Amino acid sequence: MIRCQHNAWIHAAATLLVLTAAFALRVSAADWCWIILAISIVWTAEALNTAFEFLADAASPEFHPLVRDAKDVADAAVLVTAMAAAVIGVIIFWPYVARLIS
Repeated sequence: MIRCQHNAWIHAAATLLVLTAAFALRVSAADWCWIILAISIVWTAEALNTAFEFLADAASPEFHPLVRDAKDVADAAVLVTAMAAAVIGVIIFWPYVARLIS
């Protein structure tokens, strides 16, 4: 997936950043569960989106507006999961960062 999808590189960088921050800030076990769940959901959505795009391209090699629309919806699903993961990240990391600042 990382070899063929540009956004997978962005997800990989975000995953590395979040895991590094979680280790550095020594987040609680409960927070780790939410972090792992959020990361897993984003990667699952990206994998399903990639699989869907490959299948759509195989089924309809020529341009078709319905295939384009279906791909856009699948892309939007990844975006929604990434945004939800970002919100979870802010909720989890904000108290740790606020403690460091004060």
